[in-house]
Amino acid sequence: MEGFAAVYIFVLAAFTGYEVISRVPVILHTPLMSGSNFVHGVVLVGAMVALGQADPSDPLQVAIGVIAVLLGAANAAGGYVVTERMLGMFKSDKKGAQK
Repeated sequence: MEGFAAVYIFVLAAFTGYEVISRVPVILHTPLMSGSNFVHGVVLVGAMVALGQADPSDPLQVAIGVIAVLLGAANAAGGYVVTERMLGMFKSDKKGAQK
């Protein structure tokens, strides 16, 4: 019954997330995504904990842990790159202002 409960919670969370995000105006998507970069850090920490708990004699567990850490790190870095690009859109052009 534990597996069924986990799948049920996952489906419920996915549906709720979709419903919440679909009601957000388009203009707010990028600021909301950049504001949620801390979640990527939590995912990365969770992946590192999972890798630390992996049995060293089981290469499948270690491989899944390494892949999780790599994907979590890429997700966190990508979130900050997107934030930097978004903030760059709001910077004023100093050369254009002097003309």
